[in-house]
This record gives sequence, C-alpha cells and structure tokens, in this order.
Amino acid sequence: MQPINLDAPTSIRIGEELPLLVLSDYLNAEIPGFGSITAVAQFPGGYSNLTYSIKTDKQEYVLRRPPFGAKTIKGGHAMEREFRLLKLLEQAGFAKIPKPIHCCEDEAVMGTPFYLMEKVNGVILRAHMAKKLSLSPQDFHDLSAVLADTLVALHAIDIETSGLIQIGKPEGYILRQVEGWINRYEAAFTDDIPNMTALSAWLRVHLPEEGKPALLHNDYKYDNLILNPERLTDVLAILDWEMSTVGDPMMDLGTALAYWAEAGDGDFEKNFSLTWMPGNLTRAEFLDRYVEKSGRDVSKVLFFFVFGIFKNAVVIQQLYSRYKKGLTKDERFAQIIFGVYMLAEKAVKAIEKGKV
Repeated sequence: MQPINLDAPTSIRIGEELPLLVLSDYLNAEIPGFGSITAVAQFPGGYSNLTYSIKTDKQEYVLRRPPFGAKTIKGGHAMEREFRLLKLLEQAGFAKIPKPIHCCEDEAVMGTPFYLMEKVNGVILRAHMAKKLSLSPQDFHDLSAVLADTLVALHAIDIETSGLIQIGKPEGYILRQVEGWINRYEAAFTDDIPNMTALSAWLRVHLPEEGKPALLHNDYKYDNLILNPERLTDVLAILDWEMSTVGDPMMDLGTALAYWAEAGDGDFEKNFSLTWMPGNLTRAEFLDRYVEKSGRDVSKVLFFFVFGIFKNAVVIQQLYSRYKKGLTKDERFAQIIFGVYMLAEKAVKAIEKGKV
C-alpha cells in the first residue's frame, strides 16, 4: 500500500473568514493554555457546516460553525447539540470521535454558536481521489469490511445508560422522516418526475414497524471517516455528526447502502463514492457482514434502502431548485436534475427486484 496524503485544509473561501482577534481573546479566556493563533485554514469537504483548522503556537484545533446566513436554520446547524453528542459519546467510551473541547453558545463572539474539537490527523478517502489512489482490491476489501464493523459498533452503544437517548425522539421517527422528506421534495418541485411521485406513495404505504432504537449517524460513508495513514483499516474518528439522532438503526443502514455505489452503477453515483472500486464489498456483502456481526433483523432493509435513495434524490432536487430560482449561479447545478431522474429509477428498480 503506497502512502496517501493526509486530508489537508486549504485557504479560506471569500466571505467565510473568521474574526480572529475576537476569537483569540475569547478562546484564551475560556481554554487554559490556548496560546496565540498562528494560522487558520478551511477544510474544503462538506456542503453544510463549515470546518476550520486553527493552529496556535502550542497545538492545532478544529473549529465547527454553521454556514453563513443559516441563523434561522435549526437541526443540522445546531452546534451545541453536535457538541453535546460528542461529549456523551466520549463519556460512553466510544473512542472513534474527535475529542470535544469547548462549545460557545454566545453569538456575541462570532455571530453564531460554534465549537472546538481536537485535530485528528489521518486520511479521508474522498471520491475525487479515485484515479490517484493506489489501494489494492484486498485493501479495499478489508477497508469496506471495517466500515461495516464500525457501523455495527456504533449501533451497539447503549443509548439509555450513555444518556444519548436525550438527543432525539425515537417514537414515530420513521414516519416523521418519510413525511419530512416528501414535504422537502414537494417544496423544491420543478419537474414532473413520475418515479419520484410513485416513490412517495410507496414509502407511505410500506412504512415498517419501529425497531429497537439505537444511535444513528445518518451520514455514514467513506468520506466521513478519518483513517490511520499507517493502517487504513484502523478508523481513528467518525466525522460530521450534525444529522445524528436516535431511532431504528435500519435507517442508518439504509442510508449507508444508498451511498454505496457498485461497479455496475452509473457514472453519476460513482462521482460521489469510492465503493465501486475493485475489492470493495457489494451492497449485499456489506449487508451480510452487518447481519453477521450485529445479529440484527434486516428483513425490512429494502424499505430503508429505497428511502435512503429517495433522500439523496431530494437533496439533489433542492440544489437544482435553488439554481432554477436564481438563488445560486453555480453552473454545476444546471444539469443536476439528471441525478434525481437516475436515483428515482434506481429506487423503483430495487422495489421491482425486491433487493438492495
């Protein structure tokens, strides 16, 4: 296995700068021995909350804050909730997280809540790296197996004794999610896509009973993991907990499978994943390993897989809707509606075949 570059921050995007003087004064008052800020950079990955590298003369931190202009948006941008979740995971002994250090809820400091956590040095496998990676099929086989095992470990955390039960309301979670995402799709509607209409109806009719709740990451995939550069099958930390909650773990499994592109899938899906590269487990193999390691009943997993694809299609629809309305001029979104058609067709075919 040849070395892979560490995931590195780059220059800060215009309009997303931090108020360094105020920030430095605040952090020195709150964190003993914080030191003087010597460098600030921004991590390029992700499309939601913003992540920065903060270097001082003593050590390096990571700062998380909501996107600019997101003051009225709740849920995924709630920094204090994300920080509290990491603290509960730390107290529960779950080691695969960046250590949470400090949360600021006082908007007078930076105009928004934010939090600081430790910087975990390692590798993040992003889809655009596909042609640059020199991982063998055996490397990918072992790594994708670890991905399944780590999800099992996450779902095995006792949400009652750890206090994690407090971060969500598992009763009725599946129904709330289905209705919420259908409503998001309808709010972002632009084109008549019969398969999306059919999927909305199918999901409402086939709602399964709630399973025993567990902690859900809700965005579990390769590029949300930090891997040990010396041994890539060693997961150092799981990132981006902003959508985490408690509910039926099949929701998390379905989301992970919906992200999982295979060799026979289209180029559009492969652009967002590395799981299609030779050696990776297939979706069926990933599911089999999850069952083997967890012992969970996955008989209803098709519903959750279809719902995961539907969610991905809705996210794309929302991006396209913003472009159509002139709310963004980013030309990357001009033809992205193609992805909604493609994912909707994939979900319908999965229903017809009766398998992921």
